[in-house]
Amino acid sequence: MPAQAKNTTPKDTFISHLLELRDRLLRSILAVLVVFLVAAPFANTLYEYFAAPLMAALPEGNTMISTEPHGPFFVPFKFAFAVSVAVAIPYLFYQLWEFVAPGLYAKEKRLVMPIMASSTLLFYLGVAFAYYLVFPIIFTFFASTAPEGVAVMTDIDAYLSFALKLFFAFGIAFEVPIATVLLVKAGVTTPDRLAAKRPYIIVGAFVVGMLLTPPDIFSQTMLAVPVWVLFELGVILSRRMKPDNADANPDNQADSEDINDDEFDDGDMNREFAAAEKELDKL
Repeated sequence: MPAQAKNTTPKDTFISHLLELRDRLLRSILAVLVVFLVAAPFANTLYEYFAAPLMAALPEGNTMISTEPHGPFFVPFKFAFAVSVAVAIPYLFYQLWEFVAPGLYAKEKRLVMPIMASSTLLFYLGVAFAYYLVFPIIFTFFASTAPEGVAVMTDIDAYLSFALKLFFAFGIAFEVPIATVLLVKAGVTTPDRLAAKRPYIIVGAFVVGMLLTPPDIFSQTMLAVPVWVLFELGVILSRRMKPDNADANPDNQADSEDINDDEFDDGDMNREFAAAEKELDKL
């Protein structure tokens, strides 16, 4: 057994990691397919529920249309597949966790699981916010601004692309508190510095809303305002999660970080180089 352990090479370790990654990916794909097989028979029903905000906003007598012959068949299945991916997200995160967990320290393990759980929840909240609050407002506005003589009848595939884009935009935007807490926890910044940059964050939120949403002021504002509110929530939470070596004075914190960096350069860095040279000699 000792001889076998000595014969283990970095190449063998790399291949074993690739094999494990392949297994995790296959399990993730299988999970999505299983959920899709369950959702596929209800594809039309799911799409009807999905299109309800637009249908409620259309003028009386107007309906959705399909400009492609295969649209009525394929589009509901495309949405059912998107739903399958969304439903399987917790399991996908679990597979990711199982892959990276062996390489994490105990402190990192305690932090990763809450982050994954809260990220999933916030993503779902962003999608729900878009569907129940944003969609009814923007679709009613769009339908009411149609010129005289123009019948508002949206293509089902165009609606799917539009709505999924908004779902993704709001789901990602709702991750702002997680990003804020991680930045503070990693020592990249402090809550006070983030609070001082509030005007830039507000402007940035509107810029992000402009880039991720359709070119109308309503959807941009309805994305930018929650991002701002969630940023404030992230600042509040991060005040309770300062790094252990954080100082009340940001300048003192920067000085302490410089000192720590110097110590690492003089001592630990030399040991790291020596270990690397030994590994190269073995190879």
